Amino acid sequence: MKLLLDTHVAIWLASKREELSSQVKALLLDDTNTLFISIVSAWEVAIKASVGKLPDFDGGVKDFLAEMEDNPIVFLPVRKRHVAKVETLPFHHRDPFDRLLIATAMTEGMTILTADENIQEYDVSWIW
Repeated sequence: MKLLLDTHVAIWLASKREELSSQVKALLLDDTNTLFISIVSAWEVAIKASVGKLPDFDGGVKDFLAEMEDNPIVFLPVRKRHVAKVETLPFHHRDPFDRLLIATAMTEGMTILTADENIQEYDVSWIW
């Protein structure tokens, strides 16, 4: 299965926090799944780190990226088709980062790992 990590899932994975559901933990450990993270998540982490909202990463986005690279995770660029899909999404969610993640999952045929209830309102495959 192709799994796209929502930003908070990637943060929790990298900081080894316990908030991950047991189902998500099992999926992350299953080597038959392919794990993906959008570069937009790194951008979101950079913004949060710059305003002091990520105490788990003293080195900011650099530490976050290093943690991601220590895992078998494929980084995805933002593609034109992802941005075009954002325009067609209903406004269940106003967060531009999450809207781009939703569009990415839809266009790439991925399942989003997320605890975000707003993302769950979209016609996108998700697991928590």
